[in-house]
Amino acid sequence: MNKIIKNDMSELIARIPYTSEFQDKTILITGATGLIAKNLVYFFLELNQEKGTNTRVLALVRNLEKAQECFSEYLEDEHLSFLNQDVCSPISYEGNIDYIFHAAGSASAFAIKSNPVDIIKANTIGTWNVLELARQKNCKKVIFPSTREIYGKVEGKDLLTETDMGTLDPLDSRNCYPESKRVAEALFKSYETQYGLNFNILRIAHTYGPAMPISNDGRVMSDFMDAIVHRKDIVLNSDGTAQRSFCYVSDTIKGILDVMVYGERGEAYNLSNEREPYMIRDVAQMLIDLYPERNIHLVFANPSDEVKKGYVSYKIVQLDTSKIEALGWEPAVKLKDGLKRTAEYFEEEKKLVKKK
Repeated sequence: MNKIIKNDMSELIARIPYTSEFQDKTILITGATGLIAKNLVYFFLELNQEKGTNTRVLALVRNLEKAQECFSEYLEDEHLSFLNQDVCSPISYEGNIDYIFHAAGSASAFAIKSNPVDIIKANTIGTWNVLELARQKNCKKVIFPSTREIYGKVEGKDLLTETDMGTLDPLDSRNCYPESKRVAEALFKSYETQYGLNFNILRIAHTYGPAMPISNDGRVMSDFMDAIVHRKDIVLNSDGTAQRSFCYVSDTIKGILDVMVYGERGEAYNLSNEREPYMIRDVAQMLIDLYPERNIHLVFANPSDEVKKGYVSYKIVQLDTSKIEALGWEPAVKLKDGLKRTAEYFEEEKKLVKKK
């Protein structure tokens, strides 16, 4: 197994005081090859090995071959099984399911431009299928990793709480993603109202880390890491002055788990590392400075209107994370350390591939 992932999971497990909550539980994770979902699978399987929790993981995946590659170290582990299907099809499973983490659905800027219908389907039809399954199985709780983008364009605010809400233009092609996430959140609330479903929502901003997609993704950190890994210049499609706060994936997983255990029924929680806001050009330069021997430069481009379609066009306002921090969550991994771990993960992957 990649040593960066292994170390991250051991570090994360040491931070979790409630591992007994997962004892003998069955957990379904949809979209299990995505960044957050993949790390959730790693966490529960490593938790079994370190703490003997006997947690069974059902990984719902559309591409079985890709999933088997992602989790190659665990293919003989009886605690892992795959449900090979599209989340947009009804989900059948004979056994009990205690918890569901519904993480299926792409946030890639490239997918938003090229495949908006599938994005909407995963967030609406897919969510409906997941909630129907949760209702049938009488699940203890369903967790939905949503997005900070559901807030839309908010005027006159410097910090967004979970009750703030701005505007979204449904005829802006970029908004296939946040509009369908809004519908998904409304579905969760409707299932609570009509069927008593227990759920929590995480409105997540800018997660990065080991196992993140870096090819043909289009998000800022993915593009930065792709350039570092392949030793090519980082190209910014703006002046780089936009400010972002990036959260390392193990901190995101910790926040999701904290909300699962301690979150108030039917509530949404902002999840973002707002303690280290940086202009994106400074983040790019930080990565470049970590590897001076690679002779990588920062280049500013003048993007076409087509390229701009995949990105948010309005000012992004910081999230107020006091609600999740009241549960005991706080980010532990500094940006510079997280960037280094992520780059080292990809270097380690190259070595593992060569050994095979």
